[in-house]
Order: sequence, then structure tokens, then C-alpha cells
Amino acid sequence: MPLAVYILGLSVFALGTSEFMLSGLLPPIADDMGVTIPQAGLLISAFAIGMVIGAPLLAVATLRLPRKATLVALLTAFGLGQVAGALAPTYEVLFVSRVVSALACAGFWALGAAVAIAMVPVTSRARAMAVMIGGLSIANVLGVPAGAFLGEHLGWRSAFWAVGAASALALVGVVTLIPRIPLPAEAPKLRRELLIYRDREVWLAVTLTALAAGGVFCAFSYLAPLLTDVSGLADGWVPTVLGLFGLGALIGTWLGGRYADAHLFGVMLSGITASTVLLTALALLAEWSVAAIVVSFLLGISSFWTAPALNARMFNVAGAAPTLAGATTTAAFNLGNTGGPWLGGTAIDAGWGYESTAWAGAAIMLVAIGVVLVSMRLHRRGGGSLVVTAGTPAAVPLGPVEPSAPRAAR
Repeated sequence: MPLAVYILGLSVFALGTSEFMLSGLLPPIADDMGVTIPQAGLLISAFAIGMVIGAPLLAVATLRLPRKATLVALLTAFGLGQVAGALAPTYEVLFVSRVVSALACAGFWALGAAVAIAMVPVTSRARAMAVMIGGLSIANVLGVPAGAFLGEHLGWRSAFWAVGAASALALVGVVTLIPRIPLPAEAPKLRRELLIYRDREVWLAVTLTALAAGGVFCAFSYLAPLLTDVSGLADGWVPTVLGLFGLGALIGTWLGGRYADAHLFGVMLSGITASTVLLTALALLAEWSVAAIVVSFLLGISSFWTAPALNARMFNVAGAAPTLAGATTTAAFNLGNTGGPWLGGTAIDAGWGYESTAWAGAAIMLVAIGVVLVSMRLHRRGGGSLVVTAGTPAAVPLGPVEPSAPRAAR
């Protein structure tokens, strides 16, 4: 695995910490800015929606720009967004800084994924994506608890300064260690790239990714009140359990990256099925604190076990437009991250209790299992092999290829 891929993973660590850290900073932000907790929570939604919108828009806007220079510009903009957030005098300025950061984050993730894929053989795509997703996992294990710790002891603004510093470190790595990647001889054409959206397998991949993310985050977003109000754990246990979920996510990402290249559909089906069972178990056993803690850890493993495979699947079916493939995957994940918590909140508002978020998440996962089975059937009908063979082309070009590329490469 090229060192440059790990540099991209370090960058994603900074991006992921910024995206998730607000869950532990809402009370002090609300107090300092003179807003309610729900209003402060809109800062999280603003980031997720910015990711959904920004990924495809920035992918299109930067389609013909030099790859490395674009990564540098996006990471710089993200870091400046953190500085703006740390200095924000009002809620409105903080809100705008989150949107700007989200747009830069979306663009960097989409392009960075395409660059990582381009630097490795096709038989290592999932492993490369596992490194980048590992940055998100480590952000959950270390970055988010560290942000909460800084917020508690040095004020919430210190967490933004810390992410800005991590972004600067990642920027040095990108500038010095990411190789210059030349644009293809033929300039990318937007119309040709957009042809991927005529492929039903692309839309199935989008749907599957959104469902897999939404099912988990439907319950995970409300895990803290479930642990305290239903399981009876003290507030001090919440960061520990969240850290265990993040540790499970890191383990799942590593394992999924090792096996997804050879068993793509097997990893997706087994991971989503396991998450369905675990979410059901969480709903049934939430009153027992030990069971809730163990299930939270295992859910981290099962949910992130599928992440490298979901990313690799999108690049396999949209290989003619790798930048848009990365952008589409980013948007799909964040659709799930937005829709899942909304559904969970709706269930709570209906008076069904915090356990209902796990039931709703399990229902979403059942739909996702059906989408995996449909995708497998279409893949086999198209003549594709479920195992990547050594005869597959060595790497994906960063520019478009002819839409008539062999279907077996999928």
C-alpha cells in the first residue's frame, strides 16, 4: 500500500473528527452562543447536508483541475473553516463555517478516494478504501473523545483549533508525499462522466450505501440517551461505550478491507445481516447494561466491516467516472447519516422509546439485505465474477474511459 494512501487516511482523520465531534460539544456551544440544544444540533445537520450537496458539485467543478493541487486547495479551505469556527463570534458565523468545512470535506473525500483507488491495483481497491475509512474509525476512537475532553476542560473552541492543527499536519503530508498525478491525455468530459447515472447498478449501489449507513446511525445517534435512560448507565460510561463502538469500527474496517477485494458481496451480505441481528438484540436487551455495551462494540465491527466493500462496489460499477464515483459514495453515506437519525427521532417523538431507534434501524437493514441480493443477481446476469481475478486491469484511470469498458471488470 503506497505511503500516499496513508497520508490520505490521516487527512480523513481530521475531516472525520470535525464531522463527528459536535455530538459531544452541543451543550457548551448552545450556552456560549445563546441558542437551544436543537438549534446547536442543526450544526451537525448542516455539515451532513453540505456533504451530500458538496460532493457531486465539487467533483464536477474540479473535474479538469490538477488532482494534487485540488486536494491541497480543498484541505486548506477545510482548515480555514476550522479556524473560522474557533473564532466565530455568533451562531450564524459558526453555522456558515460548518457549511464551508463540509463542502471542502466532501470535495476532498470524493477526490481523495479516486486518487487512492488510482494508486493501487484493482485487487487492492477495498484495502485502499479501508485505509481511508480507517481515518474515520480512528476519528471515532480518538478524535471525538479527545474533542469532548478539550471542550470540557479548555472550552469548545479548543476542539476546533485542534482539528485545524491536524489539518495543517495533513496538508504538509499531502504537499510533500502525494505524487503529482497527471490528467489524462483526453480532457474529462462531464457528459461522459454523467453516463454512470444511467446504470441501474450504480443506483443500487447508492441505495445500498445509504441504507447501510442509515440503519446503523438511526440507532447510534441516540445511543447515549438509550444507555443512560434505558440501560441505566451513568453519564460517565457514555464516552467509554462510544469509544468501544469506535474501536469496533476500526477492527471492522481492517477486517473488511482484508476480505472485501476477494469476497465483495459476501462481506456486504454478512455484515448487513449481522448488523440486523445486533440491532434487534439491542432493542430486546437494552435494559441490561452489559448486553448493551457488548452489542454496541459488536455493532461497530459489523457496520464498518461492510464499509470498504460498499466503497469498492461503487468504484467497480462506476469505473468510467472515478471522481463522480467517489462523490456519489460520499453523498450516499451522508444521505444515510441524515435520514437514519431523522427516522430514529421520528420514532422517539411518536412515544415509542429509545429502543424504537434500534427496531427502525433493523428494519432499514432488512431492506438493505434485499438490495444486496438484487445487486448480486444483476452482477451474475451481467457476467461479472464475484471474485476479483488477477487478470483484471491493474488500476483505474483518473480520467474517463469508454462507456463500453468490459462489464466483467465489475
